[in-house]
Amino acid sequence: MPHMKKNPAELTRCEAEVMDVVWGQGQVTVGDVVDAIDRDLAYTTVLTTLRILEDKGIVCRGEKIGRANTYVASVSRECVRDGMLKSFVDTMFGGSTRSLVLSLLHSSHVSAEDIKAVRSAAESLEVS
Repeated sequence: MPHMKKNPAELTRCEAEVMDVVWGQGQVTVGDVVDAIDRDLAYTTVLTTLRILEDKGIVCRGEKIGRANTYVASVSRECVRDGMLKSFVDTMFGGSTRSLVLSLLHSSHVSAEDIKAVRSAAESLEVS
C-alpha cells in the first residue's frame, strides 16, 4: 500500500461518503460512486473528490474499464476510523478516551441497551 501523505482523519463529509462506496464495492468508477450516493453529486465533484483521496493516498487507481479509470482503497475503513477517532478525542477531549466514554455514557443519545453492551464489553476485556 502506498504511504499516505496526510492523516486519514482529515476526511471531509463528501470524502467519507465516497470512501463508503469504495469500501463497499471494492473497485469503482466515478459513475459507480455517483449512482451509489443518495444525494445529487455532480460527476465532476466525485472525480475531484477521488483525485483528492488519491493525492492523500487513501485510494489508488485500479485497472481501466474501457476509457474509465477505476479506484480502489489503499487504506482500510478501520484505519481511517481509528485516525478520525484519535483526532476527535485529541481535539475535543484533550486526548482522554475516558472523557469521551464518560461523555457518551451521560449523553441523552445513549440507550439502556447501549450501556448494557458497553458494560458487557468492558467486563469481557477485564477477564482477558
